[in-house]
Formats: sequence, C-alpha cells, structure tokens
Amino acid sequence: MPHASIEQSIDEIYRSESRRILATLIRLLGDFDAAEDALHEAFRAAMEQWPRDGVPANPRAWLVSAGKFKAIDRRRRQARFDTPLDAVADKVALPADDPAEQDQIVVEDDRLRLIFTCCHPALAPEARLALTLREVCGLTTEEIARAFLSRPATLAQRIVRAKTKIREARIPYEVPSEEELPERLAAVLLVIYLVFNEGYSATSGTRVTRQELSEEAIRLGRLLLQLLPEPEVMGLLALMLLHESRRVARTSASGELVLLEQQDRSLWNRDQIAEGTALVEKALVSRSPAAAGRFGPYTLQAAIAAVHAQAPSSAATDWPQIVALYDRLLEMEPSPVIRLNRAVAVAMRDGPAAGLVLIDDILNAGHLADYHWAHSAQADLYRRLGQKEAARAAYQRALALCGQEPERSFLEKRLEELL
Repeated sequence: MPHASIEQSIDEIYRSESRRILATLIRLLGDFDAAEDALHEAFRAAMEQWPRDGVPANPRAWLVSAGKFKAIDRRRRQARFDTPLDAVADKVALPADDPAEQDQIVVEDDRLRLIFTCCHPALAPEARLALTLREVCGLTTEEIARAFLSRPATLAQRIVRAKTKIREARIPYEVPSEEELPERLAAVLLVIYLVFNEGYSATSGTRVTRQELSEEAIRLGRLLLQLLPEPEVMGLLALMLLHESRRVARTSASGELVLLEQQDRSLWNRDQIAEGTALVEKALVSRSPAAAGRFGPYTLQAAIAAVHAQAPSSAATDWPQIVALYDRLLEMEPSPVIRLNRAVAVAMRDGPAAGLVLIDDILNAGHLADYHWAHSAQADLYRRLGQKEAARAAYQRALALCGQEPERSFLEKRLEELL
C-alpha cells in the first residue's frame, strides 16, 4: 500500500478509534496523562512502522499494545532514576494480558467505565462535562469552551483540576454498583446527550455533523441501556436514533445545511425511526421498579422527534401535539432553549407573529443572547412577516455568533436573499 494511503488509514483510525484506545489505556495504566502520552506514542509508532510492515489486521489492538509497552518503557526509565534497581519491577507493574486477546466485551465497556469515572459525583458538574467531552469524545479545549461559552484557558484549568482530583481521591475506574447506578445516571445521560449534540450539530468546523461522535453516543446509549433498562435511558437512546435518522438529509451534496422543512424525507433512515419510535413508546408506558413508571425530559424530547418522524412533510406535521409536548417538557425542565423550540412550534401552529412574540420575550429577558440559533429563528420569523430590515439585523447577529462553516454559509445566503 502506498505511504499516502497508509497515512490516510492512520488518520481515519485516529478519528474513529482513538477515544476507545485511550479508554483502554486508562484502564491499563491507571492514569489519564500517562494514557494520553501512550496514545500519541502509539500512533507515532504506527506512522513509523505501518508504511514498512503494513496495517495490522486489528489496528486498535496493535495500538493499545504499542501504547502499553511505550508506557512500560517510560516508567522503567523513570524508575531507574527515582528508585533502587531492585524496586524497578514494582514501579512498572502493569497488567500483562495482551489487549488483543481480551474479552471483546471488556474492551468495549472501557468507554462506559471512562464516562462513569469522568462523571463521578466527587467532581464539580462543570468539570464532569468538560472532562468527558475532552477525554471521551476528543473535543479540543476550544470546542468545549464554545459549548460552555467560556474561555479556553478556564476550561483547560478545569480539566487539569478534574484529573488531579481523580488521581488524588483515587476515584475508581469502574461502572458503579447496581445500587449506585440510579443516582449516578443523570450526569451520565447529560454527558452522552452532549456528546451526541456535538456529533449531530458540530459547534465549529467545516462539517454540519460529526458522524463518529453521533455513532459513539448511540453506542454508549445502547451499553447503558443494557446496564440499566430505565425509561430515561430508553428515552435518550430513542431521541438520538430519531435525530440521527435525519443526518443524511441535513446536508446537500455540496455540504450545505438543509433545514428540517426542506429536507428530502425519503432519505431519512426508516430503521432508526422504527427503533427510536418503539423505544419511546416503551419508555412512556414503562413500569420499572427503579423509575416507578416515570419518564423524564429525554423521553418527551424523543416523543417530539417521533411526531416529526411520522409526518410526511413539515406542513402535515401535528404541530398542536408538538406544542402540547413542549408544554409538558417545560414543566419538567423550564430552560430557555426549550422555550425557544416551543416558540418555533407555536409559529408553525399559529403563524410567525405568534412565535415572534415569544422569541422576543426570551431575548429581551437576556436569555440566549449568545445563542446564534435564537437570533436565526427570530430572523426567520421577521423574514416570513416581510420585515426585511429587522430580519437582516437578526441574521447578522446570528452570523457573528456562529462558528460552523455550513451554518455561516446558510446565514450569509439568507442575508443575500434580503437584498
């Protein structure tokens, strides 16, 4: 295989497998920073050896093994300087099993172990989210900072403090016991949801979606459902599947953003829609002992997505039902973003003027001032009402806040149409 093709293969493996490899290395090495160093050294070794020897049959296992032995070598070198020679063996002791020969389920569960570790209650909520997005998903500090509307330096410090806390508090790298799972669930669900959101609608870059993140979030959701078949786990998995079913239709052949009302619904993945709809129906009627038959906001959001999925077109969507579901959702989770989404649904049910009043109230109250989709939604309703100057100003505010290239291109075209 030509060197360029092998380098491309390594790049693709890094994008699709590096987070799984990191999770396994953390389990083997017991340290975040050591695992990250080992990960990079393993890929450096691959760049040196694979062009000569070829891509191995099991690249992930090769990289885990390479990373583990690089870490062993590093610890041996450090131990020679730090301790007497007869103590070196104890300092470098690591699991001797070959990752390629481990039970596949054990390797696959490493990501779930990592999520529960990153979401441990000993960590501050902001640290849990930042650490998981960095370590589990591989987002850059800058990408996470945009998601948190924070400074990159602040996020970097938060991540360092979280790693230090895990090390000093000896937080175990494990899935909690059955008794502990329910109380630890909410933080994990939120993190998986954030992972999916970054994959479904990337915060920055040249792509609308990052499929590898969406697929990873869905995989983690499936693993969590096996551990805890509780309604909200079903609801979150349903929500992700129903949204992911539209992924192919969300961009044009040239990579441009396509809004829901313009999407070619024949491109929607019917298998994912069927699975997601079945899950949300099961969640709504579940009577599991752990949940006492109760469902939460993820299940309601999934129910809204299911209504969209069942409609043959935007015009034929049951907007009254969607508004009613948003009303119930607001009772559980009265957030400005949910209020914004409800306002858009009201605009579809009652007309743009009714929706605009609600969005103006949200923005005038100071909520979502830095959220570009709020200004974009406001601009769209102004546009539909023929108020071009107000629409132009709102689109410009949205464009100033937007970091994703396809979304920026969409907003720029909207502005051009108003000239």
